[in-house]
Amino acid sequence: MTLTLNSRAGAVEILRGVDLSVAEGQSVALVGPSGSGKSSLLMVMTGLEAATSGQVLIAGHDFTKASEDQLAAIRGQSIGIVFQSFHLIPTMTAIENVALPLEFLGRADAFERAAGALAEVGLSARLHHMPGQLSGGEQQRVALARALSGRPQILFADEPTGNLDGETGKQIIDLIFGLHRRTGTTLVLITHDTKLAARCERTVVINDGRIAGSLQAAAYA
Repeated sequence: MTLTLNSRAGAVEILRGVDLSVAEGQSVALVGPSGSGKSSLLMVMTGLEAATSGQVLIAGHDFTKASEDQLAAIRGQSIGIVFQSFHLIPTMTAIENVALPLEFLGRADAFERAAGALAEVGLSARLHHMPGQLSGGEQQRVALARALSGRPQILFADEPTGNLDGETGKQIIDLIFGLHRRTGTTLVLITHDTKLAARCERTVVINDGRIAGSLQAAAYA
C-alpha cells in the first residue's frame, strides 16, 4: 500500500510499500520517529485518508472500494479512534458527546449505551458535566468512552497520553489495556514510547514511510 500527497514542491511519498496484517484481538504498537508515517498510516487504516495504491482491508471491508458515506458507516459500526487531542464538543455534556455518534447511526439506545460506556471508564458521576468542567484525564476518558460506545472491532489510539501528565497518562493507558483485555477488541496504538509499546503483543517499527521491522512482545521487552 502506498500514500502519495501533493504539495507545492510536487508529489510526496508518505507511505511506501506498506504490508501490514493485524490479527483479530491482537494489540499492536506502531512506533517510529516523528515524521516516519505513523499517523498517516492510522489515517489510512481508519479510512480518513485514501491510499494512493494497494488494498486496505479493515474489519472485513475493502476501504479502497468504499464511498465516503460507506466509510463513515464502517467507522461508526466497527472502528473506535482516540486521538492525542480530545476533540470533545465544548457545548455538550459528557454523555451527549458520547451519545452523538450513536445517534448519527440511528441507535435508539444511544444515551443508555453512552452512560454504560462512561461507567466503564469510571465517569458515572460526570455524565452531565461539560468538557470545561473536567480535567484533562477525565476529558480523555470521555473520548475513550465515545470511541468504545459503539463496541468496535478495532480501537485505534494515536498518542492518547500526549496531552496528559505522567500519572494521568498511566491511568489512561491502564484503562485502555484493561478494556482491550476484557472486550477482546483489536488495539492499534501509535506511540513514540518504547516502554509503552512493550505492553503490546507486537511492535511494528515504521521509518521513512516503510515498515522497518516487527517484533513480538518477548523479543521487544
